[in-house]
Amino acid sequence: MRFIALIVAIFIFLSTIQAQDDQKYSLSGVVMEASTGETLPGAAVIVSETGASAITNLYGFYSLQLPAGDYTIIYKFVGFENSSQSVSISSDTKLDVELSEEAIQLKEAKVSSRRLDQNVTAVEMSSTELDIEEIKKIPAFLGEVDVIKSIQLLPGVTTVGEGASGFNVRGGSIDQNLVLLDEATVFSSSHLLGFFSVFNSDAIKDVKLYKGGIPAQYGGRISSVLDVRQKEGNMKRFSGRGGIGFVSSRLTLEGPIVKDKGSFIIAGRRSYADVFLRMSNNDDINENIAYFYDLNAKANYKLNDNNRLFLSGYFGRDVFKFGEAFGFDWGNTTSTLRWNHIFNDKVFLNLSGIYSNYDYSLGGPDFFVWTSRIQNYNIKADFNYYHNEKHKIDFGVQGTWYQFYPGKVEPKGDFVGVFDGFEIDVERALETAVYVSDEYKLNSRITILGGLRYGTFMNVGKATSFVYEDGKPLSEETIIDTVDYSSGEIVKFYHGFEPRLSVKFGLDSVSSIKASYMRTRQNLQLVSNTTSGLPLDLWKASDQFISPVIGDQIAAGYFRNFRNNTIEGSVELYYKWMQNVLDYKDEAELFLNEVLETELLSGKGRAYGLEFMMRKKSGRATGWLSYTLAKTERLVDGEFDEERINSGDWYPSNYDKRHDVTFVAAYDITDRLNCGMNFTYSTGRPVTFPDGKYEYGGLVIPNYSSRNQERIPDYHRLDLSATWQFKDKKTKVEEKVDAIATEEQPKKKLNIHWEHSLTLSIYNVYARKNAYSISFEQSETDPTQTEISRLSILGTVLPALTYNFNF
Repeated sequence: MRFIALIVAIFIFLSTIQAQDDQKYSLSGVVMEASTGETLPGAAVIVSETGASAITNLYGFYSLQLPAGDYTIIYKFVGFENSSQSVSISSDTKLDVELSEEAIQLKEAKVSSRRLDQNVTAVEMSSTELDIEEIKKIPAFLGEVDVIKSIQLLPGVTTVGEGASGFNVRGGSIDQNLVLLDEATVFSSSHLLGFFSVFNSDAIKDVKLYKGGIPAQYGGRISSVLDVRQKEGNMKRFSGRGGIGFVSSRLTLEGPIVKDKGSFIIAGRRSYADVFLRMSNNDDINENIAYFYDLNAKANYKLNDNNRLFLSGYFGRDVFKFGEAFGFDWGNTTSTLRWNHIFNDKVFLNLSGIYSNYDYSLGGPDFFVWTSRIQNYNIKADFNYYHNEKHKIDFGVQGTWYQFYPGKVEPKGDFVGVFDGFEIDVERALETAVYVSDEYKLNSRITILGGLRYGTFMNVGKATSFVYEDGKPLSEETIIDTVDYSSGEIVKFYHGFEPRLSVKFGLDSVSSIKASYMRTRQNLQLVSNTTSGLPLDLWKASDQFISPVIGDQIAAGYFRNFRNNTIEGSVELYYKWMQNVLDYKDEAELFLNEVLETELLSGKGRAYGLEFMMRKKSGRATGWLSYTLAKTERLVDGEFDEERINSGDWYPSNYDKRHDVTFVAAYDITDRLNCGMNFTYSTGRPVTFPDGKYEYGGLVIPNYSSRNQERIPDYHRLDLSATWQFKDKKTKVEEKVDAIATEEQPKKKLNIHWEHSLTLSIYNVYARKNAYSISFEQSETDPTQTEISRLSILGTVLPALTYNFNF
């Protein structure tokens, strides 16, 4: 209630300021796409006479404050025709505008959902937007366009290899990335153990990645925010798109619920490896099942000019079964109910109720079934207040309720009666936050974005906690008692401030320098002692033994555009330090462990580096070249020997990569033929090799004493693609009407467009056998010797053909 009272007080204060600002009037409205009615976030609104400007928010809303007078307002959005509107301002004015796609444009011109020079003029840094049309031009693994694999090609973003789940940003682990789909948290962003992402490109509107300078409205992770927004649906006409590929097929349908007032979109996708497995003559193969599927859906409706409702959802699942005996599956479910409300010409509200669930199961009908899941329920209110052309204030309140189900084992088949099964206690937590930020344009050159977030986290009962003997390391042997907490009783309470600050200084019309600082807190951590993370890993809340991770990051950069803003250039330096980072004891047992804290270690982390990027956004040739020089390390120096790693010295983290180079390019050879390529190179990640061996009972056993002191071989790969766009097919159909057609009012004829294309993609062109891991095993022929094994997940050329269509 205190948070809500604070928000109300802020709103009243701002309303008072607004009442005093009586010398200017507001010009506000929503910018939309003419062909579909979808809102356009990031569109530029420019006053021709004064040069004052505004950028539409995530929901297409803008607001400007102007003295009385006559003005020419220019609306701009990349890939769309500019719109010029003459406006006479004598009172607060509302003006909604629809922008049409350029009548004559190469398809590659539409590559970004923002104004051309926003990378130089905007105060935010360490962020990248990717338009879905740009993502579709990147050569895709087995023809499946992939959001996650696309952002892995950006500077500062890496992965530990093929088949690895998630991504690493500026020295952070995969759980330190907040992945959002229409504001809902996605806890596992991968299908098929990391080969594909959960995001269907046909349903995605835009993608934005924050690597630093994260706005105050976001919290809960210390490394990055990946904000993915689904399309809203076509308000003008019914349409569809889809594709048929080697791995999966997909279909998307959208159209008006009520023309110009409401729309829907529904998109489905399914892989069919299981279909090919059944065709095998080998019984050990044809009884196996391996596939994934997902469904995206969204609807919205305009109640009136000031109110709009959105309802969106996602459901996806992966299934692996080895005959009828054993298997595992996992999946995400999210839903978001959102209300956009315009209080007046200066205040915009987005109120959201959000549900997210991630669950998995392992086992079979003849053995046992092990299930686990994490759920959260979130409500948030985000306000945008446009005080004047110098001040844009954002503020809001958020609350999230978590329920963690670490594991439940039920006996099946022959195991019924052998053991009773068991369940680890459910864990519950409440996370709240209140924030405010102010983007202040000091003058034409300097813009300051200051923000402050205050968050709380309560681990609450019903729960049972162990008490350990003082002066000894945590272990099962040192447990001396237990403490029971009743339902709703606070087990542990954490809280803290998270300041954010960004500054932009414009050098001239095409260049600027920027700097930022942020502190973030993370109350959930992924418990995994594997390098890449698995779908069966466990999410753990902060408690009396595990403190929240705290991350601080400073960054500075130089940004410059060339050739009339068609080429972006940037160089960024960053330094990040972290507290309470989890690591694990050697040979830690993490699954179904009721005393999980005895296997965990807490330490410090640091990451620093340089990122360089040149990016061409328009013309027949588009793409980018990036280079990252980085280092990330950990320090675990506990009180006891068992709580130290590498004798308490700094050591490389599992995902430390010193050099990372990426070159992505697309070129329109003709209006119908496009080709693309990407090349990536990176230093091999750290691994732990044995530094000795000993013999016991005739067996040779490797000895490991120093963690992550060696590296696997460097990684590099080349991918190619070519897309042929067939001639559009046009047919005419009669529109159904209730009234009988007359000569004065004949039945209408509609042009139906059928666009289709064929894409050939080649992954790993020169068949590089990139090492995923290196292991040491006892020789089968000579037990006194050790053999070295190198595992390559994909060590061959993988071509694919995909047929895509739109209508």
